[in-house]
Amino acid sequence: MKERYKIQIFATDIDKGAIEMARSGIYPNSIAVDVSPERLSRYFTKKDAVYKIKDEIREMLVFSEHDVNRDPPFSKIDLISCRNLLIYMGVDLQKRLLPLYRYALNPEGILFLGSSETIGDTADLFSVVDKKWRIFKTRKTETMPLAPTGLYVTKESAPAVKLLQPPEIRKPRYLSVAELTEKILLSRAPSCAVVDRGGAILFLHGRTGKYLEPVMGKASLNILDMARDGLRADLRSAIRKAITTKADTAIEGLHVKTNGSFQKINLSVLYVKEPEHLRGLLCVVFQDVSPVKQEKRGRPWTVSEKKLKERVEELDLDIKSTKEHLQITIEELETSNEELQSANEELQSANEELQSTNEEMETSKEELQSSNEELMTVNAELQNKMDELSQSSNDMANLLSSTKIATIFLDNDLRIKRFSPDVLGVIHLIQTDVGRPLSDISLKIEYPELVKDTESVLASLGMKEKMVQHMDGAWYLTRIIPYRTSTNVIEGVVITFVEITEQKRMQALQDALSFSRGIVDAVREPLMVLDANLRVISANRMFYEMFKTSPEETEHNLIYDIGSRQWNVPALKKALEDILPESTVVNDFVVEHDFQSIGHRKMLLNASRIQHGDVDTQMILLAIEDITKK
Repeated sequence: MKERYKIQIFATDIDKGAIEMARSGIYPNSIAVDVSPERLSRYFTKKDAVYKIKDEIREMLVFSEHDVNRDPPFSKIDLISCRNLLIYMGVDLQKRLLPLYRYALNPEGILFLGSSETIGDTADLFSVVDKKWRIFKTRKTETMPLAPTGLYVTKESAPAVKLLQPPEIRKPRYLSVAELTEKILLSRAPSCAVVDRGGAILFLHGRTGKYLEPVMGKASLNILDMARDGLRADLRSAIRKAITTKADTAIEGLHVKTNGSFQKINLSVLYVKEPEHLRGLLCVVFQDVSPVKQEKRGRPWTVSEKKLKERVEELDLDIKSTKEHLQITIEELETSNEELQSANEELQSANEELQSTNEEMETSKEELQSSNEELMTVNAELQNKMDELSQSSNDMANLLSSTKIATIFLDNDLRIKRFSPDVLGVIHLIQTDVGRPLSDISLKIEYPELVKDTESVLASLGMKEKMVQHMDGAWYLTRIIPYRTSTNVIEGVVITFVEITEQKRMQALQDALSFSRGIVDAVREPLMVLDANLRVISANRMFYEMFKTSPEETEHNLIYDIGSRQWNVPALKKALEDILPESTVVNDFVVEHDFQSIGHRKMLLNASRIQHGDVDTQMILLAIEDITKK
């Protein structure tokens, strides 16, 4: 219909697993067989091998574990769909649940049952909307079901029970059975009994002992059981006729046996039509008939003639009564035959429906088997996905642990989502800090602009890098980048801290080496730069020319080993290892030695310890002056 409605659906089940599965809103690709492409496009989002229901649909539903037999019912509901649930329950439980459904539904609310389910004896609560599809609508009733038990009460039968209705709504006052009887008696008869359609006596008025008497055995208040001889058959017929025609009926001249004699009475059965809440009740009225006085004749009756006359009249009445009873019995038999024929047709129809239901159940069983197989397949796929996800999670954890890269993940509000263990060396964090903003966390590094730079990256979606120093002197490269999902959606920021202390030291050393080489190459005398272990770091061009060697043969070697160990001079060792460590400077130290490459030479050595920038490693600058010819 392409219209929008505000809908709330309560989806309930007694099975916790079923609720959890439904709550996820994830379905396998196989639903495309039953769901049209238009619906899939409109209501689902496809991701990998599954379909996920869209949020606009999922937000309409509230999933809940619910036992309709034990838990309180929901209320103010427009539609209850309870299909193929009642068929698994007994009659007593069905009688308990259907009034609860009536209580839960709004006026004009709809109850939707399964194809094999009916409302049973609760026709006073629901009316039929569609018999084939088992759709029913709530009736307006003068009684209200109590939510905890599903019982019914009226104002007269249970005045102490508070009805479930708003206090400001005032119901019209209805007549009770007693008031109804008194109203009828004012215009009809002094002796009567009010009964229901089954003959159960609800109220007695006047002296009814001449017409009714208790039965032997189990006590009964059924008027047909209590009727005296000569009254029962006619009373049954009159009650049946009144119920069938919904009108008053009367029988005159009945002879009822009372205390060994017969009393002539007129019997009336009144059908109650008003008030509405007592409609269908019957008022049985008994009225005595006075004997007709004998007219005076010319000759008085003899005793034998008088008895004969009375006997003839009695036999005539019996014959008349017998004929009437026979006619009534015939009519009842015909009615019973028609009802039996109708019942037989209904049974045949029910048998056909049962046969159809059986076939549907067979089909449903096959579909259920197929669905079960699909569910097993989907379950296996989900298990594989879970295994893959677990493996990926373990790989990621091991990767972060092996790289020793401190990483912290923030959401769009710069609140901490998670962090790697190595972060603890850079930022003061504990597990309970998850969810706190970054601005509340104290740092162990000198980076006061961290929050500001993070906000800048989140706004520009760029990247920012900065070298910062730890309080213990270590150096870290801080990198701030946006957190992107697989669908290219920004969901926060990732900050990494990589320790670069060694790289920083090596870079400084390289800078110092470049600096020293620049100085050394500018001097016209042979110069060497040694490290603290007396290994040659570099030498200038004049050194290589004078001693006829190359950088490959010189650099990274001990000074005593270069040039076929021609620099293994005791005097040089004394100057570098004994004098220099104490004075840091050696000036005009004379060394005379036979060098293999240049012969006998007298050298003047000048040595000094040097340090460049913030590099801790010291170096030795060794200057050589040839004074052989001087």
